[in-house]
Amino acid sequence: MPLDRKDILDITSLSTEEIQLILDTAESMRDISERPIKKVPVLRGKTVILFFYEPSTRTRLSFDLAAKRLSADTLAISTDMSSLVKGETLLDTAKNIESMRPDVVILRHAFSGAPHFLAKRLKASVINAGDGTHAHPSQALLDMLTVRQHKGRLSGLKIAIVGDITHSRVARSDCEGFIKMGSQVVLAGPPTMMPKGIESLGAQVAPTVEAAVADADVIIMLRIQKERQKQFSMATEREYARHFGLNRERVALAKKDVVIMHPGPINRGVEISPEVADGPGSIILEQVTNGVAVRMAMLYLVLGGGRNADAD
Repeated sequence: MPLDRKDILDITSLSTEEIQLILDTAESMRDISERPIKKVPVLRGKTVILFFYEPSTRTRLSFDLAAKRLSADTLAISTDMSSLVKGETLLDTAKNIESMRPDVVILRHAFSGAPHFLAKRLKASVINAGDGTHAHPSQALLDMLTVRQHKGRLSGLKIAIVGDITHSRVARSDCEGFIKMGSQVVLAGPPTMMPKGIESLGAQVAPTVEAAVADADVIIMLRIQKERQKQFSMATEREYARHFGLNRERVALAKKDVVIMHPGPINRGVEISPEVADGPGSIILEQVTNGVAVRMAMLYLVLGGGRNADAD
Protein backbone atom coordinates (compact mmCIF):
# COMPACT_ATOMS: atom_id res chain seq x y z
CA MET A 1 0.00 0.00 0.00
CA PRO A 2 1.62 3.31 -1.07
CA LEU A 3 1.18 6.64 0.65
CA ASP A 4 -1.32 8.80 -1.16
CA ARG A 5 1.16 11.67 -1.39
CA LYS A 6 4.17 12.63 -3.49
CA ASP A 7 6.28 14.12 -0.71
CA ILE A 8 7.03 13.73 3.00
CA LEU A 9 7.78 17.22 4.29
CA ASP A 10 6.77 17.30 7.95
CA ILE A 11 4.80 15.53 10.65
CA THR A 12 2.09 18.20 10.56
CA SER A 13 0.76 17.05 7.19
CA LEU A 14 0.81 13.33 8.03
CA SER A 15 -2.36 11.76 9.42
CA THR A 16 -2.25 9.28 12.28
CA GLU A 17 -3.07 6.55 9.74
CA GLU A 18 -0.12 7.57 7.56
CA ILE A 19 2.21 7.62 10.54
CA GLN A 20 0.96 4.17 11.52
CA LEU A 21 1.55 2.93 7.97
CA ILE A 22 5.12 4.22 7.91
CA LEU A 23 5.90 2.69 11.31
CA ASP A 24 4.37 -0.66 10.38
CA THR A 25 6.26 -0.71 7.08
CA ALA A 26 9.50 0.17 8.89
CA GLU A 27 9.03 -2.86 11.16
CA SER A 28 9.18 -5.14 8.14
CA MET A 29 12.13 -3.20 6.71
CA ARG A 30 14.16 -3.94 9.85
CA ASP A 31 14.20 -7.59 8.88
CA ILE A 32 16.02 -6.77 5.64
CA SER A 33 18.88 -5.18 7.57
CA GLU A 34 19.26 -8.35 9.66
CA ARG A 35 19.81 -10.61 6.65
CA PRO A 36 23.24 -11.76 5.45
CA ILE A 37 22.47 -10.09 2.11
CA LYS A 38 20.89 -6.76 3.00
CA LYS A 39 19.18 -5.94 -0.29
CA VAL A 40 15.83 -6.39 -1.99
CA PRO A 41 14.95 -5.32 -5.57
CA VAL A 42 11.76 -3.34 -4.91
CA LEU A 43 13.20 0.01 -6.02
CA ARG A 44 15.46 -1.28 -8.77
CA GLY A 45 15.76 1.34 -11.51
CA LYS A 46 14.82 4.23 -9.20
CA THR A 47 17.23 7.13 -8.58
CA VAL A 48 17.55 8.96 -5.27
CA ILE A 49 19.41 12.28 -4.96
CA LEU A 50 20.84 13.17 -1.54
CA PHE A 51 21.00 16.98 -1.57
CA PHE A 52 22.49 18.16 1.74
CA TYR A 53 23.17 21.84 2.40
CA GLU A 54 24.14 21.18 6.03
CA PRO A 55 26.59 18.72 7.61
CA SER A 56 25.09 15.35 8.48
CA THR A 57 26.34 11.91 9.41
CA ARG A 58 23.46 9.76 10.64
CA THR A 59 20.68 11.15 8.45
CA ARG A 60 22.69 11.27 5.24
CA LEU A 61 24.27 7.85 5.70
CA SER A 62 21.02 6.18 6.72
CA PHE A 63 19.09 7.60 3.74
CA ASP A 64 21.90 6.40 1.47
CA LEU A 65 21.87 2.93 3.04
CA ALA A 66 18.08 2.83 2.95
CA ALA A 67 17.97 3.53 -0.79
CA LYS A 68 20.72 1.04 -1.58
CA ARG A 69 19.13 -1.72 0.47
CA LEU A 70 16.02 -1.27 -1.67
CA SER A 71 18.26 -1.44 -4.81
CA ALA A 72 17.82 2.22 -5.80
CA ASP A 73 20.72 4.17 -7.29
CA THR A 74 21.95 7.09 -5.19
CA LEU A 75 23.91 10.25 -5.86
CA ALA A 76 25.05 12.57 -3.07
CA ILE A 77 25.46 16.32 -3.62
CA SER A 78 26.70 18.82 -1.05
CA THR A 79 26.81 22.59 -1.31
CA ASP A 80 30.58 22.81 -1.75
CA MET A 81 30.54 20.44 -4.71
CA SER A 82 27.57 21.97 -6.51
CA SER A 83 27.09 25.05 -8.70
CA LEU A 84 25.59 26.83 -5.68
CA VAL A 85 29.10 28.01 -4.85
CA LYS A 86 29.07 29.77 -8.24
CA GLY A 87 25.88 31.66 -7.46
CA GLU A 88 23.24 29.29 -8.83
CA THR A 89 19.92 29.38 -6.98
CA LEU A 90 18.45 26.43 -5.15
CA LEU A 91 15.60 26.20 -7.65
CA ASP A 92 17.88 26.32 -10.69
CA THR A 93 20.11 23.64 -9.20
CA ALA A 94 17.09 21.46 -8.43
CA LYS A 95 15.61 22.00 -11.90
CA ASN A 96 18.88 20.90 -13.46
CA ILE A 97 18.93 17.84 -11.25
CA GLU A 98 15.34 17.02 -12.19
CA SER A 99 16.17 17.23 -15.89
CA MET A 100 18.24 14.10 -15.25
CA ARG A 101 15.00 12.37 -14.17
CA PRO A 102 15.59 11.37 -10.53
CA ASP A 103 12.68 9.84 -8.66
CA VAL A 104 13.32 11.31 -5.21
CA VAL A 105 15.22 14.35 -3.94
CA ILE A 106 16.14 14.17 -0.25
CA LEU A 107 16.86 17.70 0.93
CA ARG A 108 18.47 19.07 4.06
CA HIS A 109 18.63 22.84 4.17
CA ALA A 110 19.39 25.58 6.66
CA PHE A 111 16.29 27.58 5.71
CA SER A 112 12.90 26.52 7.07
CA GLY A 113 10.49 25.77 4.24
CA ALA A 114 13.10 24.94 1.58
CA PRO A 115 11.77 21.37 1.00
CA HIS A 116 8.21 22.71 0.70
CA PHE A 117 9.45 25.27 -1.85
CA LEU A 118 10.98 22.53 -3.99
CA ALA A 119 8.10 20.10 -3.60
CA LYS A 120 5.72 22.59 -5.22
CA ARG A 121 8.01 22.96 -8.22
CA LEU A 122 9.48 19.51 -8.88
CA LYS A 123 7.87 16.44 -10.35
CA ALA A 124 10.20 14.23 -8.34
CA SER A 125 9.21 13.33 -4.79
CA VAL A 126 10.82 15.44 -2.09
CA ILE A 127 11.65 14.10 1.37
CA ASN A 128 12.61 16.59 4.06
CA ALA A 129 15.82 15.54 5.83
CA GLY A 130 15.67 18.59 8.10
CA ASP A 131 14.94 22.24 7.31
CA GLY A 132 16.18 25.02 9.55
CA THR A 133 14.46 24.95 12.92
CA HIS A 134 11.19 23.79 11.36
CA ALA A 135 10.91 20.02 10.89
CA HIS A 136 12.77 16.71 10.83
CA PRO A 137 10.06 14.17 10.03
CA SER A 138 12.25 11.08 9.60
CA GLN A 139 13.83 11.63 13.05
CA ALA A 140 10.41 11.90 14.68
CA LEU A 141 9.23 8.76 12.92
CA LEU A 142 12.26 6.74 13.99
CA ASP A 143 11.84 8.04 17.54
CA MET A 144 8.22 6.90 17.56
CA LEU A 145 9.18 3.52 16.14
CA THR A 146 11.88 3.01 18.77
CA VAL A 147 9.54 3.94 21.61
CA ARG A 148 6.78 1.70 20.27
CA GLN A 149 9.16 -1.24 20.12
CA HIS A 150 10.12 -0.79 23.77
CA LYS A 151 6.77 0.22 25.23
CA GLY A 152 4.40 -1.65 22.92
CA ARG A 153 2.37 1.50 22.37
CA LEU A 154 2.57 5.27 21.97
CA SER A 155 -0.77 6.26 23.48
CA GLY A 156 -0.75 7.18 27.16
CA LEU A 157 3.00 7.60 27.55
CA LYS A 158 4.74 10.58 29.15
CA ILE A 159 7.53 11.86 26.90
CA ALA A 160 9.97 14.37 28.41
CA ILE A 161 12.00 16.41 25.90
CA VAL A 162 14.82 18.41 27.46
CA GLY A 163 17.29 20.90 26.02
CA ASP A 164 17.49 23.57 23.36
CA ILE A 165 13.86 23.54 22.23
CA THR A 166 13.98 26.87 20.39
CA HIS A 167 16.53 25.82 17.80
CA SER A 168 15.53 22.15 17.52
CA ARG A 169 13.55 20.90 14.53
CA VAL A 170 13.61 17.47 16.20
CA ALA A 171 11.74 18.85 19.22
CA ARG A 172 8.96 20.27 17.07
CA SER A 173 8.54 17.14 14.98
CA ASP A 174 8.69 14.89 18.04
CA CYS A 175 6.06 17.02 19.79
CA GLU A 176 3.70 16.80 16.84
CA GLY A 177 4.25 13.10 16.25
CA PHE A 178 3.97 11.82 19.81
CA ILE A 179 0.99 14.04 20.58
CA LYS A 180 -0.80 12.89 17.42
CA MET A 181 -0.27 9.30 18.51
CA GLY A 182 -1.70 9.91 21.99
CA SER A 183 1.35 10.64 24.14
CA GLN A 184 1.75 13.43 26.68
CA VAL A 185 4.78 15.62 25.88
CA VAL A 186 6.49 17.74 28.55
CA LEU A 187 9.29 20.14 27.65
CA ALA A 188 12.08 21.59 29.76
CA GLY A 189 15.12 23.73 29.09
CA PRO A 190 16.66 27.12 29.75
CA PRO A 191 14.16 29.97 29.37
CA THR A 192 16.45 31.41 26.70
CA MET A 193 16.06 28.18 24.72
CA MET A 194 12.29 27.78 25.13
CA PRO A 195 10.25 29.39 22.32
CA LYS A 196 7.19 31.42 23.13
CA GLY A 197 3.93 29.74 22.19
CA ILE A 198 5.37 26.22 22.02
CA GLU A 199 2.32 25.09 24.02
CA SER A 200 0.27 25.62 20.86
CA LEU A 201 1.63 22.27 19.65
CA GLY A 202 -0.13 20.60 22.59
CA ALA A 203 2.97 20.18 24.75
CA GLN A 204 3.38 21.28 28.36
CA VAL A 205 6.33 23.34 29.60
CA ALA A 206 7.77 22.27 32.95
CA PRO A 207 9.50 24.76 35.25
CA THR A 208 12.45 22.42 35.87
CA VAL A 209 14.08 19.34 34.37
CA GLU A 210 13.12 17.44 37.51
CA ALA A 211 9.44 18.23 36.95
CA ALA A 212 9.66 17.21 33.31
CA VAL A 213 11.29 13.82 33.89
CA ALA A 214 9.25 12.87 36.98
CA ASP A 215 7.37 9.64 36.18
CA ALA A 216 8.39 9.88 32.53
CA ASP A 217 8.27 6.79 30.33
CA VAL A 218 10.71 8.30 27.82
CA ILE A 219 13.34 11.03 28.11
CA ILE A 220 14.63 12.61 24.92
CA MET A 221 17.68 14.81 25.39
CA LEU A 222 18.67 17.47 22.86
CA ARG A 223 22.06 19.02 22.25
CA ILE A 224 22.64 22.75 22.30
CA GLN A 225 22.31 23.98 18.71
CA LYS A 226 25.29 26.34 18.80
CA GLU A 227 25.39 26.63 15.02
CA ARG A 228 21.91 28.18 15.06
CA GLN A 229 22.48 30.51 18.02
CA LYS A 230 23.93 33.97 17.57
CA GLN A 231 25.50 33.55 20.99
CA PHE A 232 25.52 30.80 23.60
CA SER A 233 22.52 31.30 25.87
CA MET A 234 24.19 30.05 29.06
CA ALA A 235 27.26 31.32 30.87
CA THR A 236 29.19 28.05 30.43
CA GLU A 237 28.60 24.46 29.36
CA ARG A 238 29.35 23.41 32.95
CA GLU A 239 26.50 25.61 34.16
CA TYR A 240 24.20 24.10 31.52
CA ALA A 241 25.14 20.58 32.62
CA ARG A 242 24.47 21.40 36.26
CA HIS A 243 21.01 22.83 35.68
CA PHE A 244 19.76 20.97 32.62
CA GLY A 245 21.98 17.93 32.01
CA LEU A 246 20.63 14.41 32.48
CA ASN A 247 22.42 12.52 35.23
CA ARG A 248 21.66 9.48 37.36
CA GLU A 249 19.89 11.52 40.01
CA ARG A 250 17.44 12.97 37.50
CA VAL A 251 16.90 9.65 35.74
CA ALA A 252 15.92 8.17 39.12
CA LEU A 253 12.89 10.49 39.19
CA ALA A 254 11.45 8.84 36.07
CA LYS A 255 9.73 5.46 35.89
CA LYS A 256 11.92 2.44 36.59
CA ASP A 257 11.67 1.25 33.00
CA VAL A 258 12.34 4.69 31.47
CA VAL A 259 14.21 4.74 28.17
CA ILE A 260 16.75 7.45 27.31
CA MET A 261 17.00 8.82 23.78
CA HIS A 262 19.02 11.40 21.87
CA PRO A 263 18.95 12.30 18.15
CA GLY A 264 22.72 12.80 18.15
CA PRO A 265 25.38 13.87 18.03
CA ILE A 266 25.63 13.73 21.81
CA ASN A 267 27.85 16.01 23.88
CA ARG A 268 28.94 13.86 26.79
CA GLY A 269 29.07 15.71 30.05
CA VAL A 270 26.94 18.59 28.75
CA GLU A 271 23.32 17.57 28.04
CA ILE A 272 23.88 13.95 29.12
CA SER A 273 26.37 12.28 31.42
CA PRO A 274 28.46 9.38 30.08
CA GLU A 275 27.01 6.91 32.59
CA VAL A 276 23.48 7.73 31.42
CA ALA A 277 24.37 7.73 27.71
CA ASP A 278 25.91 4.27 28.09
CA GLY A 279 23.56 3.04 30.81
CA PRO A 280 20.96 0.26 30.73
CA GLY A 281 18.10 2.60 29.83
CA SER A 282 19.85 4.14 26.85
CA ILE A 283 18.46 3.19 23.42
CA ILE A 284 20.39 5.82 21.46
CA LEU A 285 22.07 3.32 19.15
CA GLU A 286 18.75 1.59 18.53
CA GLN A 287 17.50 4.92 17.21
CA VAL A 288 20.29 4.83 14.64
CA THR A 289 19.37 1.29 13.61
CA ASN A 290 15.72 2.23 13.28
CA GLY A 291 16.68 5.28 11.26
CA VAL A 292 17.63 3.07 8.33
CA ALA A 293 14.39 1.09 8.57
CA VAL A 294 12.20 4.19 8.75
CA ARG A 295 13.92 5.82 5.80
CA MET A 296 13.58 2.60 3.82
CA ALA A 297 9.86 2.71 4.56
CA MET A 298 9.58 6.37 3.51
CA LEU A 299 11.29 5.75 0.18
CA TYR A 300 9.33 2.56 -0.45
CA LEU A 301 6.00 4.25 0.22
CA VAL A 302 6.50 7.50 -1.71
CA LEU A 303 7.72 5.51 -4.70
CA GLY A 304 4.61 3.39 -4.90
CA GLY A 305 5.08 0.63 -2.37
CA GLY A 306 6.82 -1.85 -4.63
CA ARG A 307 5.89 -0.66 -8.13
CA ASN A 308 9.48 -0.68 -9.39
CA ALA A 309 10.91 0.08 -12.79
CA ASP A 310 10.23 -3.46 -13.98
CA ALA A 311 6.53 -3.30 -13.18
CA ASP A 312 3.93 -2.91 -15.92
